[in-house]
Amino acid sequence: MRLRLEPLQLSTRFAFRIAHGARQAHENTLVHLEHDGLEGLGEAAPSAYYGESAALVREALTAWSAHLGDDPFAFEAVAARLDGVLHGHGAARAALDMAMHDWIGRRLGLPVWKWLGLDRDRTPVSCVTLGMAEPAEMERKLETVRDFPMIKVKLGGPGDVENLRRVRANYAGTLQVDANAAWHAADAVRVLRAIAPLGIELVEQPVARGDLAGLKWVRERSPIPVFADESCHTLADIGNLAGRCDGVNLKLMKTGGLRGMLRMIHAARAHGMKVMIGCMIESSLGLSAAAQLAPLADYLDLDGHWLLAADPFAGAPGERGVIALSERPGLGVVPAGDGARA
Repeated sequence: MRLRLEPLQLSTRFAFRIAHGARQAHENTLVHLEHDGLEGLGEAAPSAYYGESAALVREALTAWSAHLGDDPFAFEAVAARLDGVLHGHGAARAALDMAMHDWIGRRLGLPVWKWLGLDRDRTPVSCVTLGMAEPAEMERKLETVRDFPMIKVKLGGPGDVENLRRVRANYAGTLQVDANAAWHAADAVRVLRAIAPLGIELVEQPVARGDLAGLKWVRERSPIPVFADESCHTLADIGNLAGRCDGVNLKLMKTGGLRGMLRMIHAARAHGMKVMIGCMIESSLGLSAAAQLAPLADYLDLDGHWLLAADPFAGAPGERGVIALSERPGLGVVPAGDGARA
């Protein structure tokens, strides 16, 4: 197997602001995996919050490239060799994992969801996310998503309650909120109790990433179901979160790919937790990879393509929260503008 890497420059329509900070330009990496005359594609979307960057993605993939072997079906053997060279680097590992899945699907002539034995009719709709904003800007953003059935609003600032009340006054659909680890436990409970009358479906990561005791304390006092995101990266995290939250938000860039995510989905179910599949700022390539496991999820937050000024690919994510798994082989992704969805 051979790798070819190229920059994938993405820009959002609005500055995407969360409690960690705001960005509009995002440097992802497009991975081409070539073997036996076929090519599989993957995308790495590194997060500075987790100590990753495009440069580190390239270095990790370059370090691994000589250890891939010649069998794209040999996931376990490949993973063992990679671990012998370099641990971690979730975004780089995710891009390689999705490229292998894409290659296998193309070789078999089957979409990934189908050769995994999943039922695409069980795919939930996705929410669309509104970043933190001043009231006037939030109103403008809300106008662009009013016809979506589900909205997630980023919280973590002093005007959270009033801002969310304004959103609810102008939006009748399902509302979720995400604090991105911004609150102390007592503040989280105070805010969640204040916004509960607005009909909030769930809250993500109300406390700091490592504050598992605080997460449990909030869950026991919150009128709104509590999900973990920043606190949930690896399979071991699922056991640590059991009894401390109602569900987890899994992302390919954290789990290191579809295989890691699949293990974590089953582990979360075994512990009685619900599952959301989310994303970073990614094109429809990365989102379509995550969408292959969407039939196993309770909730989806696969909206990165909608946030982009221009999406270089077309795949499973559609308009108004629809995630449509296609019959195209592999991840089912084509360059933007290359024909209708199928």
